[in-house]
Amino acid sequence: MVSPTNFLLHAFLWLALAATAFSLSPNFYHNVCPQALPAIKRVVEAAVHKERRMGASLLRLHFHDCFVNGCDGSLLLDSTSSFETEKNAGGNLNSVRGFEVVDQIKAEVDRVCGRPVVSCADILAVAARDSVVALGGPTWKVRLGRRDSTTASRTLADNVLPSASMDLPALINNFKNQGLNKRDLVALSGGHTIGLSQCLIFRNRIYNATDIDPAFAKERRATCPRTGGNTNLAPFDPTPSRFDTAYFKNLVKEKGLLTSDQALFSGGSTDKLVETYSKNPNAFWVDFGKSMIRMGNIKPLTGKQGQIRVNCRKVN
Repeated sequence: MVSPTNFLLHAFLWLALAATAFSLSPNFYHNVCPQALPAIKRVVEAAVHKERRMGASLLRLHFHDCFVNGCDGSLLLDSTSSFETEKNAGGNLNSVRGFEVVDQIKAEVDRVCGRPVVSCADILAVAARDSVVALGGPTWKVRLGRRDSTTASRTLADNVLPSASMDLPALINNFKNQGLNKRDLVALSGGHTIGLSQCLIFRNRIYNATDIDPAFAKERRATCPRTGGNTNLAPFDPTPSRFDTAYFKNLVKEKGLLTSDQALFSGGSTDKLVETYSKNPNAFWVDFGKSMIRMGNIKPLTGKQGQIRVNCRKVN
């Protein structure tokens, strides 16, 4: 007869093995397809070289994917008779982009691996890291082994994606709901050091806010009129193609483009961290990498859950 101690030991070992089998790991594709990550990097570098803004777009895809039911590639799915695409949610419509690049990455990875072994969710996670690196930012070890969802939820996306009009308490709460803390909030918001925003999103701030540098507001109004010009673009900071700390330097000077940007430096509990990042690039880089790993760990599908999509836009 098996002793209770032996049984418990076996059970514990089995659980440990199961946890290891189904937890994410940077080495997940090492044996299955060692060429996978270099292939992703090649396509991302080419896309960012062709259009610098694409780096920010690919980073944002991963973020907007993870916040809606975890990092499961659900954002990439087009509408079907059974669900509406998350691309139509308020925070995504006419705004998220880079889907063609994801298709290119998927085609190249499946070509070098000889079959579909890399999930679309993992492609988003790696492409986000490679985009940041391509624009001069930090690197980090991306945990891998996510699987792809078989459904999407526009309603959930509408409810959980952070909005550009949020104040600090709302932002803190929004991130807390994802298991992320204030440091994650400030570090990940620093992703706005690259990329551009549309006039429609920041118009209210540049015409009505009181916590805004007057010269900065005037400069932004030049390309964002009170009516019309909704899709006119403006950078979050003076160096939108370079991953640096200019975003945080802007916040300290009340030159945050979005209400949710300036909220991080508005006399609240995150002011000190914004100041630290504005003066210490290394502190920002380290924290950004750690927070990207934490965000990438939000509710992944692993093991036998979900699937590895053949086409990132469709369920198999």
